[in-house]
Amino acid sequence: MDRTRARSQSISQTKSRPTGMKLTSLALGALVLAFAATFASAQDDVISAHGVSTFGDLKYDADFSHFDYVNPDAPKGGEFSTWTSGTFDSLTPFIIKGNAAAGATVFYDSLMTGNLEEPDAMYGLVAESLEYPENREWVIFHMRPEAKFSDGSQVTAHDVVFSYETLVEQGRPSYRLAYKDFTKVEALDDFTVKFTFDPDGPLRELLMTAGTIPILSEAYYETVDFTESSLEPPLGSGPYLLDKIEPGTSVSYRLRDDYWAKDLPVNIGQNNFEILKFEYFADYTTAFEAFKGGAYLFREEYSSKVWGTGYDFPALNDGYVIKEDLPDGRPAGTQGFWFNLRRDKFSDPRVREAIGMAFNFEWSNESLFYGLYERTDSFWENSRTLQASGMPTEAELALLEPLREHFPESVFTEEAFVPATSSADELADRRTLRRAGRLLEEAGWIVGDDGIRYKDGQKLTLEVLNDSPSFDRIINPYIENLKRLGIDAVLNRVDPAESQEREKNFDYDMVTQRFAMSQTPGDELRQIFGSDSVNAPGTANVAGLQNEGVDKLIRIIADAQSREELDVAVRALDRVLRAMHIWVPQWYKGVHNIAYRDVFGRPYADNPPPLSMGETSIWWWDEDKAQRLRDAGAL
Repeated sequence: MDRTRARSQSISQTKSRPTGMKLTSLALGALVLAFAATFASAQDDVISAHGVSTFGDLKYDADFSHFDYVNPDAPKGGEFSTWTSGTFDSLTPFIIKGNAAAGATVFYDSLMTGNLEEPDAMYGLVAESLEYPENREWVIFHMRPEAKFSDGSQVTAHDVVFSYETLVEQGRPSYRLAYKDFTKVEALDDFTVKFTFDPDGPLRELLMTAGTIPILSEAYYETVDFTESSLEPPLGSGPYLLDKIEPGTSVSYRLRDDYWAKDLPVNIGQNNFEILKFEYFADYTTAFEAFKGGAYLFREEYSSKVWGTGYDFPALNDGYVIKEDLPDGRPAGTQGFWFNLRRDKFSDPRVREAIGMAFNFEWSNESLFYGLYERTDSFWENSRTLQASGMPTEAELALLEPLREHFPESVFTEEAFVPATSSADELADRRTLRRAGRLLEEAGWIVGDDGIRYKDGQKLTLEVLNDSPSFDRIINPYIENLKRLGIDAVLNRVDPAESQEREKNFDYDMVTQRFAMSQTPGDELRQIFGSDSVNAPGTANVAGLQNEGVDKLIRIIADAQSREELDVAVRALDRVLRAMHIWVPQWYKGVHNIAYRDVFGRPYADNPPPLSMGETSIWWWDEDKAQRLRDAGAL
């Protein structure tokens, strides 16, 4: 394969300066609320709303019936099945122990949820409404009393507090990073929960982060150890229950008939499949052959070779399998070979740049990819507003100059870094390799009598960790060029379980990774590029980046008060990261290649919502199409 499988005010909200609230039977809680609201009103206006957006207004007002892009009459039933790689031994996706099954988050709900049109917006799910001051130093969520866990017990504010505390104390390190600016989470009554944030934290982001906390059942975990990985289905309030499980082989989930939120506007026309199924395969080729044979129904194709030459089989030729490209309106996935900067041999950026120059994308694209890809150069590739280009603008320099000591001088004196262009006619572009060799010599790595480069008696070695056999054809030519440079380079292909464990513990020189970057980046960037995630096992900081200037730019991004401010800050960060050579960027395509058995309906054809790629929860099972395939023996 060529690609790894890898939020301001609203319309219809009211501003007020409350001096109190009506008493209810929950008098104590209401009095607390009244005091909180009154206290806040002395400092700031309080906004009451059904949703929240990072910048600008919400598209949908409080009485909307469903999102525009769904089919509100979509039938429920049928199966959606796809494939994944690796293995699993757990249904617990929130802890570092074990490997959670694909789709295991379907058990859970959150206070709020997003949609496929507004990258900056969230609407109430478990929360019916929310209120917060304009400075967003706190937020109060008013929860729906009808929200129920799958055992019929109510979802309460106490469960939300428990979820926060449990994830911070016992969950993956990434949760501690995400919630570190939460100063207090408290249940004001059974159905009202308040989050208070550090006033010096990224307040624009924190409210949205609070709304996405997965809600766990406090009562359930009184007898279940949250820290232990398990294949026992956990208790949640989400739309699906566990259906069947074959450890390491497949997992399927069944739609709840009694799902409490199925008729909420945010869910109408969604979660349409009776069964969601994930089939596991050890390698890419086996997975493709299984798809051809009908073992699963939907496949996104990540291999240009397979896409260019493999889709010629009877079911497709007879019209029982559909093959198509879907446009992607989001930034392209941030995919590349990532250095592990925790290792001293990669401390010199000249070494990293030289190693990057040995990857001949142009040859790979012509010889291996059938000319289907373009070279990635930006961490926000395919985004006109977030991708840096040319020399830094005045607005970018206003952010970069105060941090100049932390960044390479090229950030200020050169155009945004773009990888070297090599010849497509031959793998070993001598001109490019000579330039790379000079960089290594400048960094003190000299070729010895054995043809290998040494510095202070240490050999320059490089292990590329890989768990996909189909990626060998891409990495092996890269290894050849690295050896021509005098680098003792090897490809180490391991099984998916070992790869997951080694990546979790940062045990690699170089690894391929792909991140789906947000159209509204924010505090989550700390988990990929922030210093406080560098040594936390299981976090997304695969490069091991630790730079004070980068940390400050991420904070500027998180604190941006307008889309314009955000775009400028992201372009500045993109420019800096590219100049640091923390990765060897790979390739991208502005569309996604998909194939599927012709048994599905979907609410759009040529004009999908901009964030919809891969969002098959708005598709549905078309029984008439399925019967046609059954009659032909193709299903």
